[in-house]
Amino acid sequence: MKRRTKDPPTVEALPADWRKQAKSLRRYGGETPATAIERCADDLEATLVERDETTFSLVEAARESGYTATHLGRLVRDGKIPNAGRPNAPRIARRHLPRKAPAEAPLAEEPGPRERSNVQIVQSIIRKGME
Repeated sequence: MKRRTKDPPTVEALPADWRKQAKSLRRYGGETPATAIERCADDLEATLVERDETTFSLVEAARESGYTATHLGRLVRDGKIPNAGRPNAPRIARRHLPRKAPAEAPLAEEPGPRERSNVQIVQSIIRKGME
């Protein structure tokens, strides 16, 4: 009989999941690994906040979102997207960036520098903590 596996947590859910694991480790005397896991959770949360706070010019936002710079500018002007920049020099925070669904991505496409998987993000944080 096949066991149902739980879906892996999203990157945003990992810090809370890691803190639960740290709490469990502490109950059984694993203070050092628990502290390490909590530090990883803190680092990941900080990275996620920084990522979401990143702002883009309209041209950069167009590349990220799939919408045109003109359309994004109209959304900012109409107040549908908050302006993270100045008047006449709008910027859009990543967390407010609308995403156009891609038509069909090529099968052998390599991920770009901004398209990292959850695993790649976590590995990068762990490597950073070991340095």
